[in-house]
Amino acid sequence: MNKIISLPLILVLSSCSSNQVKTSEASIQIPFISQQASISSPNVSLTLPTETKAQVRHHSIIELSRRSLPFVNPTQKDESLYQEGFLPRVVKYIKKGIASWYGPGFHGRKTATGEIFDMYEMTAAHKTLPIPSYAQVTNLENNKTVVVRINDRGPYVGNRLLDLSYAAAKKLGIQQEGTGKVEIKAITPLQALPHIQRTAESQHKKVYLQVGSFGSQRKAIRLQDKIAAHNLPEPTILASTHRKNTTYKVQMGPIKSSENAEKLSYQLARIGVKDHQFVTETRQN
Repeated sequence: MNKIISLPLILVLSSCSSNQVKTSEASIQIPFISQQASISSPNVSLTLPTETKAQVRHHSIIELSRRSLPFVNPTQKDESLYQEGFLPRVVKYIKKGIASWYGPGFHGRKTATGEIFDMYEMTAAHKTLPIPSYAQVTNLENNKTVVVRINDRGPYVGNRLLDLSYAAAKKLGIQQEGTGKVEIKAITPLQALPHIQRTAESQHKKVYLQVGSFGSQRKAIRLQDKIAAHNLPEPTILASTHRKNTTYKVQMGPIKSSENAEKLSYQLARIGVKDHQFVTETRQN
């Protein structure tokens, strides 16, 4: 006797699906910012279109709706988010070795991420750590510590583990010698955020959550539409042109508190947007 077993159909939604809601490119006004342009903060509102709002402490840049995605308390680490692949686990990397720095010869050139290298930003190059990711670097000679964003590959000289930007090397006190013995520890974006915010405040800059960077305007608009379709704050698309190449950055913010940044990160992770990073205002955005 033959039995017919019906299997449930599972529909998997992908961020690169061709069935997403499309926005007319003509209706999107994207500011083109040249490399020489002055810093201009995007006018971004992080208020969700909702009738029921939840206030976070004394102020909030994110207002949550009961109709929106399930809320995750950032003080309670939900292991299911990691098990189901919502959030990538931080790479367990702690290593001691030699760090060097690079600056004038590479300033203004493209990094492995496609962004323009700025020797005055807190960044670094590493051979194997994920791009983008963050690392805490400690000078073992003077115990000075900085947090850098890994946005490039290298160094490929001798036994060096890390190539720091000039700014990071100067804060660690190794810019004069050129190299120094350091400890490198991989950390999460949310662990890096307080350090990024302090640096930004000292420079009178703002911090943004960058959820994507594309060479295609259409791909940037698709990601913008996907996020907005889930009752999340609509990102802003910024375009920067360098040597005739245009990069479209999808950013949300400015970010004003670690608590709200964590809630937003969890909400984005639940819809499959996991590769985001915190960036400060530069000539590129």
